[in-house]
Amino acid sequence: MQFKKIFIVSVFIAVQSSLFAQDTAENKVWTLKECVDYALENNISIKQSELDKLNQYQDVKNARGNFLPNLNASASQSFNFGSSIDATGSRVSADYRSNNYSLNSNLVLFDGFSNIHTLNQAQINVAVQEANITKMKNDISLNVVNAYLQVLFAKEQIKIAQFQVDISIKEVERITNLVDAGLAPKGDLLNIKATLGSDEQTLIDAQNNFDMATLRLAQLLQLPEGTITIEEIELKDPNNSIIANESTVIYEKAAISFPEIKAAELTIESAEKGVKISKANYLPSLSFNYSLSTVYQHRQGYVDFFPHNEQLDNNLGHFLGLSLNIPIFNRFQFRTSVTRAEINMERAKNNLESEKLRLRESVQIAYTDAKSASKSFEASKKSVEAQNEAFKYAQERFQVGNMNAFDFNQTKNRLFTAESQLLRSKYDYTFKLKVLEFYYGVPFVAE
Repeated sequence: MQFKKIFIVSVFIAVQSSLFAQDTAENKVWTLKECVDYALENNISIKQSELDKLNQYQDVKNARGNFLPNLNASASQSFNFGSSIDATGSRVSADYRSNNYSLNSNLVLFDGFSNIHTLNQAQINVAVQEANITKMKNDISLNVVNAYLQVLFAKEQIKIAQFQVDISIKEVERITNLVDAGLAPKGDLLNIKATLGSDEQTLIDAQNNFDMATLRLAQLLQLPEGTITIEEIELKDPNNSIIANESTVIYEKAAISFPEIKAAELTIESAEKGVKISKANYLPSLSFNYSLSTVYQHRQGYVDFFPHNEQLDNNLGHFLGLSLNIPIFNRFQFRTSVTRAEINMERAKNNLESEKLRLRESVQIAYTDAKSASKSFEASKKSVEAQNEAFKYAQERFQVGNMNAFDFNQTKNRLFTAESQLLRSKYDYTFKLKVLEFYYGVPFVAE
C-alpha cells in the first residue's frame, strides 16, 4: 500500500514537472537576438556543416601524420613436410616448423615537399569550410530577422484592423440611435453594418496572417510547438544614414569581410597547393627504411640444440637502408595531373571573379531597394497625414448628417489603406536597411 502511494506521488510530480516545462516553453517571450541565436545553435544544416568541417580536419591530422615514421610488426608460422638428401647421400626426414618475427619502419625524408603542401592545403580547406559555415549563418540570420519583422508587421496590421472595427462599432451604435429616433434613414444603418462586417473580415484576415507569420518564424527556428511569442517592441522610424554612402563604398567594405569572397580566395590558395603537390611528383623522393627480424626453427622429432629464446637472440638481424626514387617516365600521368590541377586553379580564379561580380550586383540592388523604400516610406507618411485629416473632416460631416454613409466609408477605407501602406513600407524599409547595413559590416543584431 505504501509503495502504491509512493508510485502515485512520483507520477504526479513527473507530470506536473512536464506540464510546467511545457508551459514555460510556450509562454516564453522571444527577443530578436534570442531567435537568431537559437536558430544558429539548433539549425540542422549548420550542424551538418560543422560535421563536414570535422571531417576535413581529419585530413589535417592525416597530413601531419605523413611527417612521422610508420612502424609495423609481423609474425608468421610455417610448416615444411617431406624429406631431403643430406651430405652423405642419404634420405632424411625434413619436417620443420619455423616462427618468423619482424619489425619494420619507414620514414620519408624528402618527397618534393609534397607532404608540406598537402598539410597546407588541408588547413586551407578547413578555413574554406569555416567561411562557408559563416555564410550559412548569415543567410539564416537574415531569414530570421525578416521572419521576425513579418510577425511584428502582422501584429501591427491587427491593431490597425481592430481600430477600424472599433470605429465601425461606434458608428453602428450611433446610427442605430438616430434611426430609432427617426433622425436617420435605415439605409445608413444597413450601409454602416455592411462596413462593420467588411472590417471584421479584414481583422480576421489580419489575424490569420499573424498566425501564419508566427508559424513561419517557429518553423524557421525548428520549434516543435509550431508557435512562438515574440517581444513587444515599438519599431522606430528607420535610420537612413547608411544610404549617405555610395554603393561602391559599401561594396568595398563587403568585399573585405564577406565569407563568400573569403571562401573563393582560399579556394584559389588550395588550388595553388594542388598544383605544387602535382609538380612534386617530378622530383626525386628519398626514404629511410629500417627492419628488425628473427626466426625460430624446430625440426620435428629432434630436441632443439638451441632453445626458443636463444634462437631468437642468435638470429636477430637489423636492416638499415635508404631508398631513392627518381621519376623518369610515367606514361604522362604526372603531366596530366599537373594540367588538371592548373585547370582547377583557373576555375577557382574565375569563381572568385564571379563571386565579386555577384556581390557587387547584390549591393547595387540592395542600395537601390533601400533608396526606393526610403522614398516610399516618406510618401506613405505624407499620405497618412492627408488621409487622417480627410477622415476627421468626413467624420465630423457624417455625424451632423452632411455626408452619406457610402462616402464616409470610402474615406475611412482610404485611411485604412494609407495606414496599411505606411506600416508595410516602414517594415520593408527597415528590412532593406538591415540588408544594406549587413553588407557594410553592421551585424543584424547588436550584441
